[in-house]
Amino acid sequence: MKPPGEFELIKRLCRGLPYGHRTLLGPGDDCAIIAPAPHRQLFTIDSMVEGVHFDLAWLSAEQLGARSLMVNLSDIAAMGGTPRSCVVNLGIRKGLDAPFFDRLYRGLGRAARSAGVDVVGGNITRSEQLTLTIALLGQVAGQALRRDTAHSGDDIFVTGTLGDSALGWRIMAGELKADGAARKYLVARFGAPQARLAAGRQLSGIRPAPAAIDISDGLLADLGHILKRSAVGAEVDLAAVPRSRQYLQVAGDRMDFALSGGEDYELLFCLRPGHSPHALSRRLGVAVHRIGRIVDRRNGLRLRSPDGRLIAASGSRGWDQLQGEPSGKRR
Repeated sequence: MKPPGEFELIKRLCRGLPYGHRTLLGPGDDCAIIAPAPHRQLFTIDSMVEGVHFDLAWLSAEQLGARSLMVNLSDIAAMGGTPRSCVVNLGIRKGLDAPFFDRLYRGLGRAARSAGVDVVGGNITRSEQLTLTIALLGQVAGQALRRDTAHSGDDIFVTGTLGDSALGWRIMAGELKADGAARKYLVARFGAPQARLAAGRQLSGIRPAPAAIDISDGLLADLGHILKRSAVGAEVDLAAVPRSRQYLQVAGDRMDFALSGGEDYELLFCLRPGHSPHALSRRLGVAVHRIGRIVDRRNGLRLRSPDGRLIAASGSRGWDQLQGEPSGKRR
């Protein structure tokens, strides 16, 4: 079967994509027309590149479509916002047929509907590998959560558990072995992560606004971004870093996946003392754990071992787009 041309494929993929009343003009013109937002707007962009961020042997086309939007949704969540509209740039390599892209856009459309996002347009081009780049507009009704508002004495919290996604892709890559329910859970944490949109919006209602970031590059790397922007240091209690039962079954006492694995898409935030994890869990609708505290910048980033010793974290890092991950291999 002859592959469809650019405009035929665009028309095919745009059928059924969600957009509502705020989209005055959707796909088909040189630009989309969007109604003015009532609040301050957020704007983010992210790319997924075959061989760098994903392998088609690990993800279905539907999972890939949903995941490509989810990584952008997580940025909106980290700012306390609500997603509104997106455009998609699709780089197509040889060897992929139109039904594959039908399935990919089915997953993208499903994720967009679930998050209330209008897919208002996009672009298609030839590429050496499959790439998806999504630019996403959102809005923030209250305080925007930022990276530069942490203060010495703040408590450091995270949502959920860490390191599951890193274990999931290593299992799919054949680097680690897991069976049964543990394998299924960890692989799903990589293949179908969830953006903490509702939790981010709840955080934006706390006064003063917490410093926040989503954990995409790894706990220590992303905490490092807050420390740099806020000109502070931190102490992280290793025993308090939350790991799932499935993580412990597969990785045991190893902490590197939880500290530097990345792609958890949980929220990391810093609050003035006085907030209990229990009360925050109730407010945010997801388990919250206190993992440390913000200190003077001269102390840098240090890890507190279970025996109470403080260890410099200078040798620990997460994913860097240009340098690769700590092990030198890529997911």
